Amino acid sequence: MKQPFDIDPVSAATATDALKTDGASFGKLADLAGRAVEETSRLANLEPILRIPVTVQVLLGSATMPVADLMKLGRGAVIPLDHRVGEPVEVVVNGRIVARGAVVVVEDENSRFGVSLTEIVGGASGDSDA
Repeated sequence: MKQPFDIDPVSAATATDALKTDGASFGKLADLAGRAVEETSRLANLEPILRIPVTVQVLLGSATMPVADLMKLGRGAVIPLDHRVGEPVEVVVNGRIVARGAVVVVEDENSRFGVSLTEIVGGASGDSDA
């Protein structure tokens, strides 16, 4: 009768063969572990960069008007913008459009607003200088 931890010689040989033929997998695993260590050290080197402050703006819309109309503006004046209610607003970081989103109420008291991101603008398409 076999004991619970007795090893069958046939099973042991099969396992040894599997290790020999699958040695490449262990090499791949070691490569992945090495890459993970490199990535971690690379991210640690980015720490000073990740602390740099950036200017984030949300563009609700824009308007063009003559200087004469601008001079007539006073308290309570309303400037019509080119965006309609419900249209996505643009999120601009350091002068470049990086995302679009919808305006949302952040607090229950309706005194603060935020932006729920709906689209991340990538690469050159987000370049406002191009």
